Amino acid sequence: MPIYEYECKACGQRLEKLQKLSATPLTDCPACEAPELSRLVSAAGFRLAGGGWYETDFKSGSKKNLAADSAAAGDAKSPSNTPSPKKEGAAA
Repeated sequence: MPIYEYECKACGQRLEKLQKLSATPLTDCPACEAPELSRLVSAAGFRLAGGGWYETDFKSGSKKNLAADSAAAGDAKSPSNTPSPKKEGAAA
């Protein structure tokens, strides 16, 4: 349930109220009892930050880590910079 912020236009009283999304907005101020209460628009109480928090969310089966899978596939396709070993007895 979200926390809504309200302000009374008559007396300036501000309050927060935990309500369901389907609940009707409050109208009467608890301080002065005037029907001048209005809901304010405020920032969310949390923020999703950082890299990759979504990487494993909402994915199923073998699609859990797409970034690691694509990096591993890129490594397998890239040519190796190490020289191949020479066989003994081979002519140079």
